[in-house]
Amino acid sequence: MLKEIEEAKEGLDPEILASWYNVIESEAKALCPTQELRDSIRIEQDPIFPMKFKVDMSRRAVPYFMQAIDKYLPEMPFATRLYFQKLQEIVIKKFAEEARKENID
Repeated sequence: MLKEIEEAKEGLDPEILASWYNVIESEAKALCPTQELRDSIRIEQDPIFPMKFKVDMSRRAVPYFMQAIDKYLPEMPFATRLYFQKLQEIVIKKFAEEARKENID
């Protein structure tokens, strides 16, 4: 039980999250078919709040970003995996909201 608690704490370390973001960003860019899409994917770690990351990309790059997360989820520590699964939920929700707005306009 103690080992699981330690793994959970380690999985949410800002440095660990940053390294997984780098892996996912690299994989997503590798999956993109065009340089334009690759250039649209940007992930920045907040220098003041290291647990906060800004994820920005073209809507057309979202599927590649999601694929990259899916590919690496099994390799992540439990807490990190939950973090990135929640990130996927947020991205899907935002993507759906933007699509709805587009249909209304």
